[in-house]
Amino acid sequence: MLDHRAPQIVFADLQDSIVALSRTNSPETIRRSAGVLGMVAQALDIPFTVSAAPRPGGPGVIAELPETLPFVRSGPSCWDDEAWREAIAAEARKTLTICGVTSEIVVLHTALDALADGYDVIVLVDASGGMSERTENAALRQIEAAGGTVTSVASFVTSMVRDFTTPTGRDVITALHDLMV
Repeated sequence: MLDHRAPQIVFADLQDSIVALSRTNSPETIRRSAGVLGMVAQALDIPFTVSAAPRPGGPGVIAELPETLPFVRSGPSCWDDEAWREAIAAEARKTLTICGVTSEIVVLHTALDALADGYDVIVLVDASGGMSERTENAALRQIEAAGGTVTSVASFVTSMVRDFTTPTGRDVITALHDLMV
């Protein structure tokens, strides 16, 4: 069981123009999964950041994410953005839960950099998307080989919330039902 006070969530490159390019999960699945994750983060008071790749016209993050200002970085890893790293360190939570598009770029490099810096890493595959099944699977294997965990939004959430009869538990199970739509 994971204590809900341990993780912080990283929404990486969940931008309209990038999510639309996913070839491994449909944009609708990514949006729905990220939206549920955002609802759960707010219900459980889990801190989160949104990191975005520079795009013409601005970040353009998907509407399903909780409201926050995105960190716009210059390279393939969130870890390369000093302001973002400082925000992560300020939370003093050593488990990063990462989702984003693409799995082979931002998810992979952020996960490997975080693992190298002593963080535990959980990657959520249903809120992520890749360029192809083959290349995404290679990236996920690389993350696991480095010590990261690969799972789903539902498995992640239910590892923290085990009683659905409490007010918070009811909010969480209601949010999880949205994954099945």
